[in-house]
Amino acid sequence: MRFEEEQWIRLMDDLAENDYVTADQFIDDEMYTRIMNFFREKEENDQLTKAGIGSSGEFKVDSSVRGDFIYWLERDNDQKMETFFSLMDELVDALRKYCYLSLSGSEFHIAKYPAGSYYKKHLDQFNNRSNRMITVLLYLNENWKPGDGGELKIYGKDQNILVEPVARRLLLFKSDKIEHEVLVTRVPRYSLTGWLLHQPASFGFVLG
Repeated sequence: MRFEEEQWIRLMDDLAENDYVTADQFIDDEMYTRIMNFFREKEENDQLTKAGIGSSGEFKVDSSVRGDFIYWLERDNDQKMETFFSLMDELVDALRKYCYLSLSGSEFHIAKYPAGSYYKKHLDQFNNRSNRMITVLLYLNENWKPGDGGELKIYGKDQNILVEPVARRLLLFKSDKIEHEVLVTRVPRYSLTGWLLHQPASFGFVLG
């Protein structure tokens, strides 16, 4: 799947104006199936690990704050995800072209929130690491319905917004601007999460 230029422009305009933007059906069925097959493989092989909070030396696991399990993607090793990485290349190009952002790195992981888990209100920045510019969320929950929980709550300037984690929905927001939380999910919740960086991803690498 490839976005047309007008679609990219509309996304970038909304992001610039509101600090966040959503786009439904961002990926096609073929890419969705490929991502979920990869996800299930890592899940079945017990390669998802408990996520933590904090960066580098401040990292710790605290289930009272967040309850997801993650697997960090590496482009060289996880070649089954190459079509996703190629799509992210297009996203980065659009952000550079239309938002004039200086992006030079990225980091992505797949995340599973078991039923009953959540992630309390936070900002995707750290005191000693400010290179995250844009947060990228791709939701993977087929047949999600109201009552399943797991919505992402955005704390806006004038009002709060709930983003339902329906499959194939993209959410972008400015990492240093948008406070947010993942509400309690009542069913297993799947997503692909990442950050676009203005410095190499190895700088102050964070484990959660």
